[in-house]
Amino acid sequence: MSAGAGPVAAEGRSVAAERLIGRLLIAVTYVAVGLLSVGVVLMIADGISPLSGGPGLDFATLGAQLRALEPAAFLWLGLLAVVAAPIGRVIVAAVAFARQGDWLMVAISLGILAVIAVGVGSALTVTV
Repeated sequence: MSAGAGPVAAEGRSVAAERLIGRLLIAVTYVAVGLLSVGVVLMIADGISPLSGGPGLDFATLGAQLRALEPAAFLWLGLLAVVAAPIGRVIVAAVAFARQGDWLMVAISLGILAVIAVGVGSALTVTV
């Protein structure tokens, strides 16, 4: 292998990783918009006002709510997909950086995930 092949190969892997991340974000965005759209249509069909508030997120009953075509289930899944998109992007980036051996960027990615986890954990402990 020539001395210049290393950086070129790494750049190719970086471009491939960015394409994968882009496809992931596009797919999750389409899924989120689809779920939210179904939820809104079901709300309209059931005569539910979007200003009336709604039920909290209950993972234990989410499957049953989906089978019953309850609007809240579709809306919650759409919102979860919106939240999952950037988290998934950071995870894919961390894996790509690890494959490239860029340990500083892996550490930064893991730090970002830790900050997100602390934020989610603290939000789950707050009661309103």
